[in-house]
Amino acid sequence: MEHETALLKPQRSILLRMEPKPKIESDPHPADQHVGRQIATVRVQSDVSQAQLARSIGISFQQLQKYENARNRVSASMLYEIATSLDVPVSRFFDGLPGNDEARVEARPLPVDERLDFIASAEGRRLIEGLVKLPPRVRGRVSSLIAALGEELALPDTKADSETAGESPPAEHKTA
Repeated sequence: MEHETALLKPQRSILLRMEPKPKIESDPHPADQHVGRQIATVRVQSDVSQAQLARSIGISFQQLQKYENARNRVSASMLYEIATSLDVPVSRFFDGLPGNDEARVEARPLPVDERLDFIASAEGRRLIEGLVKLPPRVRGRVSSLIAALGEELALPDTKADSETAGESPPAEHKTA
């Protein structure tokens, strides 16, 4: 019998190795995403950079980015440290969370601000880092240029609209 038992053990371990590994990575839970967005919102409203907040709570700014983007979950003790550093109650990070009974009665869900999502993105951080390096006068001009471009892009394209309606383009655009 001892011989039979010895033969079964290697077969069993071979079978275990052949099974597919379970998928470890998955999408962040909506509650983790909400808390991360709230951390970013409170931090930006408090005019605190990621580096400043990270330093004050003893973590790297990359770790804070992972919390804000919900790539890593925030522990209760870390959430407490973040709230203390930003001088807000821990419950602030749960404001507007769907299913939070107190929030349902007292407050409406907060809108997701696309600006905060952009600021928290790698592209947004690179843009802000580049802008901060510019002299204030140049930074003001770049900001004005971006605002003007945004306004221009928001205007309806009158030339394209008039041509599609069968109208001729304005006289200043006609060629002889």
